[in-house]
Amino acid sequence: MHLEKYMIPCLSKTLFGIECLGCGFQRALLLLLKGEWSAAFAMYPAVYSMLAMFIGILLFYTTKKTVTTKNALTILITINLVFVIGGYVYKHL
Repeated sequence: MHLEKYMIPCLSKTLFGIECLGCGFQRALLLLLKGEWSAAFAMYPAVYSMLAMFIGILLFYTTKKTVTTKNALTILITINLVFVIGGYVYKHL
């Protein structure tokens, strides 16, 4: 089964022809599921930080909220933003 035909198209790329900061994440996630770790990183460099952030958000909302968990989530989000923006700049320069 080809999962790529079921992927959500990027609205920004469809309407304006410009990739958004998240373009490539779905394909990178599919590559991760196939076990192609380096290809996933090449497709979307922030794929690992994005997954870490999603896991952090999930844990934050399923555990007791303390100052430590709030700080940890803030750090994860900041690291992810750095990787997303850095990966976008790297892909387009």
